[in-house]
Amino acid sequence: MVLDELKDHQHTIQLVINTLTGDIEAACEMITSTIKNGNKVLLAGNGGSAADAQHIAAELSGRFVKERRALPGIALTVDTSALTAIANDYGYQHVFSRQVEAFAQPGDLFIGISTSGNSQGILNAFESAAKFKCKTLGLSGRDGGKMNGICDLNIVVPSNITARIQEMHILIGHILCKAVDDLFD
Repeated sequence: MVLDELKDHQHTIQLVINTLTGDIEAACEMITSTIKNGNKVLLAGNGGSAADAQHIAAELSGRFVKERRALPGIALTVDTSALTAIANDYGYQHVFSRQVEAFAQPGDLFIGISTSGNSQGILNAFESAAKFKCKTLGLSGRDGGKMNGICDLNIVVPSNITARIQEMHILIGHILCKAVDDLFD
């Protein structure tokens, strides 16, 4: 069982290398240009993807590898008062779009994470981000779902297995953080 899981992970990494390198490079350009221009990165996801969004935001506001100034990476998944108030008043599908509406400025980057690509809350947040002239980056899996047509770039991990998709999302997140670190001496 363990060897099968490791080989499946290895196979998914090879698929990502073979099919997504250009998209990941484009995503690196999106996030580095956002930071260079003095804008912020907003991130959101549900469940395990919420944890991934928080992880990436922490690497930006703390540090990834290099000592550098703190950068504006904001996970929209951490304010329980906002999450519960918005969900109560507007419905759960609006918890991220309302926060995007509150915090987004033109030139910011919104990163939405959904393994299926069909999370209504994430889709609504992409729509709000577009209204505020934010760049939008999706991290999804399977066939990319509805995120394919709604964000500027949707990186679709070529797998139907949630664990493999999530593993690749955090790897891509670390690659994005490395690209940001490389901006600083």
